[in-house]
Amino acid sequence: MSTLANPPSILEMPQEIKKSCGDKQVEITVERIKMAKSLKEKQINDLEKVAFKRKAEGDEKPAGKKEAKIIELDSLLITMPLPHIPLKNIMDVEGKLVYVDEENVSYEFVECGPSTGNQPTCQAAEIVDPLRGPNFSVLPQIDKWLQVALKDASSCYRQKKYAVAAGQFRTALEICSKGAVLGKPFEASAEDIASVASFIETKLVACYLRMRKPDLALNHAHRSIVLNPAYFRNHLRQATVFRCLERYSEAARSAMIADYMFWLCGGSEHGVSKLIKLYWQAMIEEAITRAESFSVMYTPFATKIRADKIEKVKEVFTKTHPAYMEYIYTDFQGLHVLPQTVDWSSFPPQQYLLTLGFKNKEDGKFLEKALSRKLPTFTEHKTPFGLLTREDTVRHMETMGKRILPILDFIRGTQLNGSFWACSGVMEKLQYASLLSRLQRVKEQSQVINQAMAELATIPYLQDISQQEAGLLQSLMADAMDTLEGRRNDKERVWNTIQKVGRIEDFLYQLEDSFLKTKKLRTARRQKTKMKRLQTVQQS
Repeated sequence: MSTLANPPSILEMPQEIKKSCGDKQVEITVERIKMAKSLKEKQINDLEKVAFKRKAEGDEKPAGKKEAKIIELDSLLITMPLPHIPLKNIMDVEGKLVYVDEENVSYEFVECGPSTGNQPTCQAAEIVDPLRGPNFSVLPQIDKWLQVALKDASSCYRQKKYAVAAGQFRTALEICSKGAVLGKPFEASAEDIASVASFIETKLVACYLRMRKPDLALNHAHRSIVLNPAYFRNHLRQATVFRCLERYSEAARSAMIADYMFWLCGGSEHGVSKLIKLYWQAMIEEAITRAESFSVMYTPFATKIRADKIEKVKEVFTKTHPAYMEYIYTDFQGLHVLPQTVDWSSFPPQQYLLTLGFKNKEDGKFLEKALSRKLPTFTEHKTPFGLLTREDTVRHMETMGKRILPILDFIRGTQLNGSFWACSGVMEKLQYASLLSRLQRVKEQSQVINQAMAELATIPYLQDISQQEAGLLQSLMADAMDTLEGRRNDKERVWNTIQKVGRIEDFLYQLEDSFLKTKKLRTARRQKTKMKRLQTVQQS
């Protein structure tokens, strides 16, 4: 109860974690970009070796069969109905992967070290003693008082005293905030400190989920990813929190990223990936079932997208979704993958076109207009240099919260990497957070920013980014951290600057359109006047 009564205490990170991971966030981000690039290069090299081996052995027939199957799907334009997945199956996945080893709470984080080649490898470390609980001896030496707090919390958790365990884990975070994280604090790296803090955050997620308080688990799930984005279970726990909050589109994206991270970091257990994909599929199904304003169709393809193919897709959609014909939109911003067919080890994986149909024509037009802009700005602010009134802020917030973000979240549920300039949907969330700040809705604002930071921390693992994009990523992360900490400076937040530039561009385009229309009208009037004069001369 005290946590709810004091919003800043549940919304902000402990001071030491801010100091260690906040002030060094840019440095950590740079290192993670390098590590993510190395991981992807290693996986690509492994795939090339496998392909070369198959070719040497003359094992090309299976690949030919697979390609033929994909082309056949493309030619027939088959839609992919999602079968109903029982809730019991979903709970089974959570029991096996989300609440894993709950009898012996493990110390889990991603360790990156040298591999047999020149690239580092990543693996999840879960050190568990079945009888004595967590064993930290083979990991960086934990501060003794922090270790005691974690063991006490683990003991309470095993006894299903989840509220008491949550209190103990919060105590562990407080110990971290006083600088007591590792036995040799002055020699500890920011990544090691982040790993310890991420572990504690994940256990708080598990406690609050067991207490059926997903709203309290939400920020801890986000922060566990910010601190340790490469560990797949952090993303799967976030998906579980979203499911409990009935935010199924976001749960689908988290599950998709969990499956990709499992593969990227060298996960080889097919059964684990199969369970994650089942969970991802269930979340997509639930999101589609609960969508009221739009319907969806995924169309597999294997060749270049042609204009006549798009028209055929729209024709099929019209026949299969007659109630959603007011406006049909096909997403060209990025190709989509589905859990039934995706294989991250095959490049590229089976891809799909996403077609959305809307009951309300204006909703579809608004979405297409918003997604066609070069810069993510989703307000109808007519005067880009003027300040928003409170009424305008409320209206824009409702527009983003009800008409834009839900559909964007759905689109991103099957789209691993979209346009980076829009930061894969993150920029919109940060702009939405600014609107919440104007209305002094602090708790919601911080939740949105924490979620955006989790997305930003994950981006380098999902797609290749240029040096310029890396600079933008670092600036966004630094500004987001400053906003959470309540720091104010004379410099405007990056996402607000981008939005302002977008507004100015829109304003200039409107002026240009207005000028061209006026010029066209003037030309038509002159032609009409000239014709009248000619007729008058001829008659006279």
